[in-house]
Amino acid sequence: MALIVQKFGGTSVGTTERIRAVAERIVATHIAGNECVAVVSAMGDVTDELLLLARAVNPAPPEREMDMLLATGEQVTIALLAMAIHALGHEAISFTGAQVGIVTDAGHTKARIQEVRADCVKDALAEGRIVIVAGFQGSTPEGQITTLGRGGSDTTAVAIAAGISADVCEIYTDVDGVFTADPRVVADARKIDVISYEEMLEMAATGARVLQLRSVEFGRNHGVVMHVRSSFNDLPGTIVKEADASMEQAIISGVTHDTSEAKITIRDVPDQPGVASQVFSALAEANCNVDMIVQNVSEEGSTDISFTIPKEDLVRAKRTVETMVAHLGARTWSVDESIAKVSLVGAGMKTHPGVAAQMFTALAEAGVNIDMISTSSIRVSCVISGEQAEQAVRALHETFGLAEHEVYVETAPTTGGGN
Repeated sequence: MALIVQKFGGTSVGTTERIRAVAERIVATHIAGNECVAVVSAMGDVTDELLLLARAVNPAPPEREMDMLLATGEQVTIALLAMAIHALGHEAISFTGAQVGIVTDAGHTKARIQEVRADCVKDALAEGRIVIVAGFQGSTPEGQITTLGRGGSDTTAVAIAAGISADVCEIYTDVDGVFTADPRVVADARKIDVISYEEMLEMAATGARVLQLRSVEFGRNHGVVMHVRSSFNDLPGTIVKEADASMEQAIISGVTHDTSEAKITIRDVPDQPGVASQVFSALAEANCNVDMIVQNVSEEGSTDISFTIPKEDLVRAKRTVETMVAHLGARTWSVDESIAKVSLVGAGMKTHPGVAAQMFTALAEAGVNIDMISTSSIRVSCVISGEQAEQAVRALHETFGLAEHEVYVETAPTTGGGN
């Protein structure tokens, strides 16, 4: 018998028919002798619809009230799913994030999990019940409802898995696993059977939308084995786990791209100690997540600072930068929302020099100009024109032969869920 957490996203529970199909999958896992906890998102586009409702009455709604509103989406799903499981003749009980003991900080709309108590989950499992948990939400120690940001149900599922020491956390989605590139952009993109936390973190951070970045961080920090698989078939997906000697690594695991960021440039900033600290401290206080940063060489006592930031943080970032430009005496500032970030990710880069040079050559031959560059030991990222993102991804996927080469030779193990 295994203890399995299964997470189902909005597409997987988008209609009552799909909710019944999810109920059947969960019940099948339970009948096979496993203890089951399901974490679910709001149905389909419900979250987007709630956002539109909020902005129809207030273009800049208070974040606390946004959390009160958005948390209702998952509550609908958990109740319906529990009802569907009861209709199949099995006992199920649903819990909100607050009821299940997901304690977060006070960062409304993008709160971070501080603790998972999960006592009621353990008690319900001991009684032989299937447990249904609302993803994407929690509460502060003072009882204020919070939400975890886009993709937060992934983080909920991994946190619950860590809190109850689950054997595996299965993330069900509308694709078959993690691919070497977005299959909608690259027709011959190939599914990766097994990938390390380290590589998955970089892929999630640079545009792979299959897993939320924070869920991978939580999984790595707590040793939760994750299995990304399709809601619509029983095929094995992609295992995400700690790298080990049995995992044969290729130089490059995948190509990712991200068009959800904007670039802000502050021009003629005084070239003095502490200026960058003031700018980025102010952005941090405004809860803005800065990604790539480039500062030009100083000329005549001033310099330009450019950085990228998620478009969802852009309103707060603009207010902050406008204030800082006046405070610092910079000449002007600008925003470019038409950028894209394209990245190569692979643990094999550590021992294979020349990957960056090959990447830049491939982009040049494809006629793609590079605006900014950022690297880590297993990643190279370039900011380019958003119009050229798909062209760049296809060029890099072909250059590095990702359609033909196996990323890992290890076969993904089965976990018992949904089979």
